[in-house]
Amino acid sequence: MNRKNDVLLVDGYNMIGGWPELAKLKENDLEAARDKLLDMLAEYQGFTGRSVYVIFDAHQVPGLGATYKQHKLTILYTKEKETADECIERLCTELYARRRHIYVATSDMIEQHVVFGQGALRLSARELLTEIAQNKHGIQQAIRDNRQGKRNTLDENVSLDVWTKLEMMRRGNKPPKS
Repeated sequence: MNRKNDVLLVDGYNMIGGWPELAKLKENDLEAARDKLLDMLAEYQGFTGRSVYVIFDAHQVPGLGATYKQHKLTILYTKEKETADECIERLCTELYARRRHIYVATSDMIEQHVVFGQGALRLSARELLTEIAQNKHGIQQAIRDNRQGKRNTLDENVSLDVWTKLEMMRRGNKPPKS
């Protein structure tokens, strides 16, 4: 499945509150919980190919909001008087207009219904955590397969003719025209 046009919008604090490991971490260090969430989502993005936006609710904090990149994730802090839900709804509309497949990760039932009405698909906090765990298992399996010599090399997929042309190019010679 080609996920290049897929976008996952994540309600950051909703995930932190909904994932036991992060909820516990948040009790002592909210910043560490945010960093752990971003690390997990970066790995998920790298494995799935989905673009991931993480939205943090800053509606009670004065300011214009902020957007930045970290681990190729797009991190958004909402602007003053804007909730994460409102930001997610706005992004759904913008991204849907660009013909993207949109997934929204939140366990807020009202928000799930609103974004579903805008054409997005929903993932609960638990479903996203399960998907991340499955992807992590897939990564570990691929690493084990590589270590055991079960490599997925080009040798099996490229014809001798193409190999010959590539070797000639590597040596600086022009390959013969077919």
